[in-house]
Amino acid sequence: MHHSVRLLLSGAIFLLGFMACGAAIADEVLAGTAQLGPRPFYLVDEMDRSRLKRELSACAADTRVYEASDFSIGHRGAPMQFPEHTAESYIAAARMGAGILECDVSITADGELVCRHAQCDLHTTTNILETPLAEKCSGQPDFSSPTPYKNVRCCTTDITLEEFKSLTGKMDAANGNAATLDEYLNATADWRTDLYTTSNGATLLSHAESIELFKSLGRKFTPELKSVNPDEFPPGIDQSAYARKLIREYIDAGVPARDVWAQSFNYEDVLLWINEYPDFGEQAVFLDGRYDQDIPLRDFRERKDDGLEIIAPPMQILLTARNGRIVPSKYARRAKRAGLDIISWTTERSGRVREEIIPANGAFYYDTTVNALANDGDILTQIDVLVQRVGIFGLFSDWPATTTFYANCKNVPALRAMRGDDDDDDEDDDDRDDD
Repeated sequence: MHHSVRLLLSGAIFLLGFMACGAAIADEVLAGTAQLGPRPFYLVDEMDRSRLKRELSACAADTRVYEASDFSIGHRGAPMQFPEHTAESYIAAARMGAGILECDVSITADGELVCRHAQCDLHTTTNILETPLAEKCSGQPDFSSPTPYKNVRCCTTDITLEEFKSLTGKMDAANGNAATLDEYLNATADWRTDLYTTSNGATLLSHAESIELFKSLGRKFTPELKSVNPDEFPPGIDQSAYARKLIREYIDAGVPARDVWAQSFNYEDVLLWINEYPDFGEQAVFLDGRYDQDIPLRDFRERKDDGLEIIAPPMQILLTARNGRIVPSKYARRAKRAGLDIISWTTERSGRVREEIIPANGAFYYDTTVNALANDGDILTQIDVLVQRVGIFGLFSDWPATTTFYANCKNVPALRAMRGDDDDDDEDDDDRDDD
């Protein structure tokens, strides 16, 4: 039997087994309604008095049913509380109304694609160090050191797909200064939880299995092709073959290109998709990791001329703080002027505003807006500026209930750029010199 067929069959068997208990999860999620839980409403309650708080409070009081939204993108699933890139995490995100789910795609020693945030994160996201497969890790513990696990390194390219599927997921965390394995593994941030990391473990997925799961849940797809060290690729595979293989798995599964937003930080991957798979390339996403708000307008225009339609920088690159207010950055205005649509990442990933974000001077995702933050309610304030002022049409979240709530209350038209009127009296539209 052809290997890809075996993988699809194994995925189908996995899904049948996973959904056998009680009511069918897929039927429940496909009903289209979202289960938000208390968090979005807590964030509204935390907001300072404002027009936005009044609007969202009224929505919370009047709305009884929330719908799934393609604006709401499950970042690795719902990893604020569920182990990332696991079936359990993806199902939680779908239940919270994420219309699009993300599988970060890495590759195994036998050339198969799997859902993992990085080629070499198995030591922080799975139980591999507690299994015999630890002996295959490319970076071994140094037991002569008081911190033996500081440089441990376990990669998907160290093991086969079958071996990968024998592991279970855990919350992404590690204590590099630990003296023991228990101390190393048990380092989950206190604003996350290990409540759903049970002794049964969380279910790891191949990329093909994730496609079948997302299809069964009625959700769309945003795979991210990860970087692999060139000398660690399996024989016969390079970056281009890797990028082609990702798209082929959607074609083989019968997924229409309109339901897929393939992403990469490697611009050459994006160009390959645009040029070789134009239907998929139309929605290819360049993840911009340059972390620079002052990229010139000509750069965006050149990428638009290449055929790029969607660019995706992190939230802090799109925003800045001025006079205690969060406003669009030069990057945001220039990308829009060039005609690019924008997705952004990642809300609900930096912890609590007073307890983590402000003491860490922004905690990465709020580096440029920390001076305008006061409390957890400003998580919603930042989302509002991203949508209403910047015009993003999708936002990754570690807890998609928040983005689903906002999308429902503000009628966010996902799958296209927001072209709203910029009627605020900003004086920062100073791009006349960009040409």
